[in-house]
Amino acid sequence: MANPLYDALFAPLAGQTRAFFHLPDGAAISGAAFHDMIAELAMGLRAAGVAKGDRVAVQAAKSPRAMAIYAASVSIGAVYLPLNPAYTAAEVDYFIGNAAPRLFFCDPSARAALAPIAARHGARLETLAANGAVSLPLSGGAGFAPAPCTGADLAAILYTSGTTGRSKGAMLSHDNLWSNAQVLADVWQFTADDVLLHALPIFHTHGLFVATNTVLVAGASMIFLPSFDVGQVLAALPHSTVMMGVPTFYTRLLDSPAFSRDLAAHMRLFVSGSAPLLAETHAAFEARTGLAILERYGMTETNMNTSNPNAGARRAGTVGMPLPGVELRIIEGGAEVPQGAIGMITVRGPNVFRGYWQMPEKTAEELSADGWFSTGDLGMIDDLGYVQIVGRAKDLIISGGFNVYPKEVEMALDAADGVLESAVIGLPHPDFGEAVFAVLVAQKGVDLDAGAVLASLSGQIAKFKQPKGAVVLTDLPRNAMGKVQKADLRKAYGDWFSKPS
Repeated sequence: MANPLYDALFAPLAGQTRAFFHLPDGAAISGAAFHDMIAELAMGLRAAGVAKGDRVAVQAAKSPRAMAIYAASVSIGAVYLPLNPAYTAAEVDYFIGNAAPRLFFCDPSARAALAPIAARHGARLETLAANGAVSLPLSGGAGFAPAPCTGADLAAILYTSGTTGRSKGAMLSHDNLWSNAQVLADVWQFTADDVLLHALPIFHTHGLFVATNTVLVAGASMIFLPSFDVGQVLAALPHSTVMMGVPTFYTRLLDSPAFSRDLAAHMRLFVSGSAPLLAETHAAFEARTGLAILERYGMTETNMNTSNPNAGARRAGTVGMPLPGVELRIIEGGAEVPQGAIGMITVRGPNVFRGYWQMPEKTAEELSADGWFSTGDLGMIDDLGYVQIVGRAKDLIISGGFNVYPKEVEMALDAADGVLESAVIGLPHPDFGEAVFAVLVAQKGVDLDAGAVLASLSGQIAKFKQPKGAVVLTDLPRNAMGKVQKADLRKAYGDWFSKPS
């Protein structure tokens, strides 16, 4: 029996002598060498007791070795679980407890803090350093053969946040990932001659699946940067053909006087996602480079759903049209609305996930028996068939491409000295798309220092969740039922991050 994801993405690397990874120090890793790395890690995972269906969790710096652990996991039928390195030990405790991985890789510097968590939940703890060094015993890839899997078998679990309850583990199958990569490579016209400038993190669907899987299915290569650094990106652009990024990448490039039309002349495609791209950024980028950014729409549970065309008008403020094989409807009150009307975006297709890990009730709530997934986004389809996202049906904040669950931040704020209550909202931000903003109410008789409250969150929650601004009010606006009116707060402070400093 075949292994769909290994067969499609990783098996073709064997024997490939040309570079697959181009690294910042000038070194390169060929496709064949990367395949050898995958085979060796696969044998190491098996020797450590990882079997088909077991979870392998990784919270470590971006590196080719980290990418190889993803490939090795799916090749033996295991389920890959990437975790943001910014998560605190308290946050990791939930993910490890919920997913119950057989093996958990962490950075060597975090081993002491995470060892009790791994032990409590029965996970074997190993380390993976930024330079690729692993503590897992490895003895070569001799005898490696992929495990037989079906397209319905799980390949990964990625945790996503909602506005109520705990983070949810989205279960993604071999077919979910393979089908989306194949469609994207075709729609975006990837070929083996393409070189992707990869500056995204690989704990997120954007960098791990959308970018990397598309490169793999096309037989292309990539310049693999540890993170987004303006200087490194500018140096790599003349050697690249495609770049995928979040809006922050593009605003920071535009902030650099060195970013010019000549520097981008070798590029054929810039793609943006994970957060809304401001129309002003779209226009400024096209004026600077002569190239229109291609914006698309996806989410953890579905990978990509829509895309502006590779050949055709890329309309600012839209996320394009449904991808081949993806059905998209706008629903209001259980019925499809007329074109141009606003409603809930729902999608169905081979890209749509299998459900939420150990949350059957939540799965049934958002994923219908006939395969329609309710995205939680409000949108419309315009007169040309382009999808526009007009807002979120829930209070989820997407800041710099990362999901922020407001209730979690509010709980941390409410526990701070002198805080009676809080409301956390997302406000438009020219760099991050949305920025987390806190509205605080002081306890009686307390002269609350908003800056001190925000500083107290350090070490409690990941930095990307921490508010970038705050105000103190005497009370929060509420309706007759006592519900906080966050829409009023967004209206009142909507220009907070665009005001002159």
